[in-house]
Order: sequence, then C-alpha cells, then structure tokens
Amino acid sequence: MKQYDVVIAGGAMVGACLAIALDELTQHQLHIAVVEAVAADQHGHPGYDARSIALSHGSSRLLDAIQLWPALAKVATAIEHIHVSDRGHAGMVELSAQQLAVDALGYVIELADAGKIFHHQLATRPQIDLFCPAKVEHIERTQAEALVRLNTGKRLRTKLVVAADGATSHCCDLLHIGRDEHDFEQVAVIANITTAKPHQGQAFERFTKYGPVALLPMAQGRSSLVWCIEPQQQARIMALSDAQFLVELQAVFGWRLGALTVVGERHCYPLILRQSQRLVSHRTAVIGNAAQTLHPIAGQGFNLGLRDVMTLAEEIAAGVQRGADIGLPTVLGRYRERRLPDRQATVSMTAGLVSLFANDNPALVAGRNLGLMTMSLSNTLQAPLLRRAMGQVKR
Repeated sequence: MKQYDVVIAGGAMVGACLAIALDELTQHQLHIAVVEAVAADQHGHPGYDARSIALSHGSSRLLDAIQLWPALAKVATAIEHIHVSDRGHAGMVELSAQQLAVDALGYVIELADAGKIFHHQLATRPQIDLFCPAKVEHIERTQAEALVRLNTGKRLRTKLVVAADGATSHCCDLLHIGRDEHDFEQVAVIANITTAKPHQGQAFERFTKYGPVALLPMAQGRSSLVWCIEPQQQARIMALSDAQFLVELQAVFGWRLGALTVVGERHCYPLILRQSQRLVSHRTAVIGNAAQTLHPIAGQGFNLGLRDVMTLAEEIAAGVQRGADIGLPTVLGRYRERRLPDRQATVSMTAGLVSLFANDNPALVAGRNLGLMTMSLSNTLQAPLLRRAMGQVKR
C-alpha cells in the first residue's frame, strides 16, 4: 500500500492542473497520485475531430503562476474581438482586446494539444505518480487518513482525496456527496467549422430562439462551434449531411464570416446544470466539473474549475507551511468559504443568461435588446460582465 499526501481522482485538465499547482506551490514537498481512467492519445485528434476549450484572460495568468502558460500559449489562439448579438433584433455588443488594453480577451486551445502538455508535465515531475488507465473503485475514510482502492488492485493511503472526475463524479458517489441537477432542456452540438472569411481572432455569440450559437477562433483558420438546440431537434440535426448541416447553421449564424464551407465530426450532449451538494467532506475536496457543471453560454466552465484548483492548492500549500493536516477542516474549510461566493455568482450569471436569451417573450426580447444596445454604449454597464468573462474575479 503506497502512501501519498494527496490522491486526485481524475487526470484531465482540472485534475492535472491541481497536481501541477500543488507541486509548484509547495516546492515539491508533497507526494501526489493522479488516477485517470482514459489513457492520453499520443497521436492527438488532428483537424476537425478535436474539441476545444475557452480560457479567459484571467485563467492564462493563473496558469502562468504555475509555469504552465508558456507551453500552452504555443498552441493557443487568441480571442481579440468578441461579438454578441440577438438573431433578428438590433441589440449587439462588440468588445476588443485593444479597447481594454490587454493582449487577448481569452484563448482557445484544442483539448488534444492541452492533453499532451499536461500528460508530459505529470510524467516528468518526480513527486507525481500517474495511475492510468485506472479508476477509483473504493474509498474508506478513517479519522487519520483515507484508503483508496483502484480497479487495478492497487491500494493507496492518503491524507486527502480530491474528486476531479467530471460531471457525474464516481468519487462523489462513493463518498455519498449528492448533486443537484437542473435540465436546461437544450442540447449542445459541437463541431469545428471552416469559413470563407478568416476569423481574424473574432469570437461570436449569437442568441437564437432556442439557445445560443457560438463560434470561437481556432488554429488553421477554423472556428470551434457550440450550437444549442432543442432536444427534439437533436436526431434530425445529427442526421443531416454536412452540406445540409452547413445550410441550417448558416441561416442561424448569418454571414459575418462569409460562407460556412467545411464542418468536421459532430458531437452532442444534453445541457444540465449540476452542483455537488458539498465542496468538502472529511478528508475530501471537490473541484471542477465534479463540483459544478455549467451551461456553455458564457464559456465559464473550465475557468471556474481552474479557480477551484488554484484556491484549493493555495490553501493546501498554506497548510503545509504551518504543519497542518491538509485533510482536516482547518484547511478544507477555508477552500469552501473562498469558493462559495464565486461559484454561486457564476452559476447564477450563466443560468440567468440562459433564461433571458432562450425566451421569445416579446417583453424579454425588447428588454434584452435594449440592454445589449445600452451596454454597447456604456463602459460602466459592460464592466461587471467583462470582469467575469475575462476571469478577473475575486477568489
């Protein structure tokens, strides 16, 4: 039975970030295990089959603090402009990095590229052991420690277990940490798109009758599509030929990037807000999508999860410095207290935007368009939304 200070269930971006942040912030004092079910694809996912993630400006600064940003920056596409509009109505907001005096409003990174960087980091840090492919099968907690059994038969002893294993966290289920769910009654269609006009670092979010459609700039002139549709449309949309799909998407998105010319492999998933009922339990902390899974309307999911990561890592590092047991409430309670306000504000903002923009009530349509037009003229009204969108949020 191997002894660790921290065992992290989940080795995707959030879990890997936590392991690296702990290693950096404690100056390599902790022995860390990362348990990941899916082996990294060393060949990546070339071209149109790769999914992407949006990083806020604030997230790039957090990643820089743990020495990850220099490598990620090489595979990141900068978002230099954001264009927000309401289909069929006059309301519109345009934001630019130049106007805000920053290098970029955010960045888009393909998950395959990020995965290679994170797995290289995990493999080359002596204090981190990666168990992959492997799953946490059983957790037993005593007063003094937690005992973790993997499906490979390996057993690990630790002071702290961190659940970073996604929206339907098996780790949380094992620990009887419940989750609340709200079905948005929308499905997100994900694909990569090529357009006739170059995107020039522009991101678009367009609100439609049934939900938002977003295009984010990617490498090689492509854009990453998130198209929210009604569940009853899913089978029909997914069955369309590529040419038919592009015609329907063009009608919804418009011609701001010219003709939509190529679409890659399509994926879809239901949009459900999930929140764990607790962020901490005895010798346990919950982070990332295991803690909360958001609607993609404002691109906040990973950015909120990264703020979980950095806050937990800071509190653990502070606990190590003062010689505290990092699995006890003196450390974990501070993580919970710091995260709850940001978590609630971000969940409320994203859910509120869904309610406001996925609604065809004439009074709401008029009100939101007036709001968009007013925001386009007023820096004061833009500021709160911008701060959260750019990740400039108190942790």
